[in-house]
Amino acid sequence: MAISPHCVFQRGTSPIVAAAIHNGHDTRPRVDKRLAIDPEQQLREEDPITGEWAQIAKTQFIGLRSRFEVDFNRPRDKAVYKTPADAWGMELWNEPPDEEMIEASLREYDEFYRETESLIRDLIDEFGKVVVYDLHTYNYRREGPQAPPADPAENPEVNVGTGTMDRDYWAPVVDQLIHDLREYDFHGRRLDVRENVKFRGGYFAKWVHEMFPHQACAIAIEFKKFFMDEWQGEADQDEVESIYRALRATLPGVRHALEKL
Repeated sequence: MAISPHCVFQRGTSPIVAAAIHNGHDTRPRVDKRLAIDPEQQLREEDPITGEWAQIAKTQFIGLRSRFEVDFNRPRDKAVYKTPADAWGMELWNEPPDEEMIEASLREYDEFYRETESLIRDLIDEFGKVVVYDLHTYNYRREGPQAPPADPAENPEVNVGTGTMDRDYWAPVVDQLIHDLREYDFHGRRLDVRENVKFRGGYFAKWVHEMFPHQACAIAIEFKKFFMDEWQGEADQDEVESIYRALRATLPGVRHALEKL
């Protein structure tokens, strides 16, 4: 295991990786002093439960830094939010980050991608092909805690993002994952799992596919925050555990599909 200020890298014995790159909430003191948003606002846009779900896999990338310091799911030139347009219109800074602060954040960004590339290459050397569960969550009550939730027709409980990959090549793996999530007995019902409705996958998945087009498949899996109160930041632990079990139940089928490629 390698632990840095910004990420935990755990090397396991399987071709399946779980990444929780927006899990982190930590910011360096110099950054924290300049942030205008409060911790509750910050947490609302982060993915704090995904680090728990990443435990499904023996190989893990778990972010420790807040995306408000450096966002590993954006291109390097957009990885540090500078204006409200970079962050859902939010006024982020009491005082904008200076060049020294930005450079320090980008050093962590570069280190994250160096470590990730090295680990994925190592797994490819051993297994031939790799699947990355790129785990995220998203808000669906942006109008406020008492306002109606966003339209379920456009906000599935699970959005599977495949827009950055060679979808035809990876079809057996992706189709198996979607099938197994849909068929999982989730409290006596089925999860609403759909592909590329809300998100098509971010920069991290795009980078994986550009680096390793037919060796690594990064599937962006976004859970709507039905498992928590997104305004209070309080999660229903039973729901969190049930999602963990649903994800874990997909591993045998996904690995079988991967090995047949």
